[in-house]
Amino acid sequence: MGKKEIKHPNKMVSTGAYSSGVLVNGLLFVSGQGPLDLSTGEVKRGTIEEETLLTLEHVRKIVEAAGGTVDDIVKCTVHLSDINDFKRYDAAYGSFFTGVRPARTTVQSVLSDGIKVEIDAIAVIGK
Repeated sequence: MGKKEIKHPNKMVSTGAYSSGVLVNGLLFVSGQGPLDLSTGEVKRGTIEEETLLTLEHVRKIVEAAGGTVDDIVKCTVHLSDINDFKRYDAAYGSFFTGVRPARTTVQSVLSDGIKVEIDAIAVIGK
């Protein structure tokens, strides 16, 4: 059971002591992603829709770096800084996934740096 680190292809700065993704036995575990400019590490503030779609793009790039596609994502956990944004976030999230959408948990959490959303994911790669 060897673990393989999967890196975000555009990440130029360290954002903490973790791997963007870890692939083991065909399962990819994607660490929580947020609306960051990965060349600077700065938060890219925007509407909940903009932050959700940027965050999902980061998830997509990590899954693709592992050899998968968005369709391989089977589970997401989503943290919102304000649960009152749920309806707008859900519309943006729903536009990102087509076909069978991943199972999902969405909760309100205290998030750092004023971000509105953080998303982690699990994908099955190479089915």
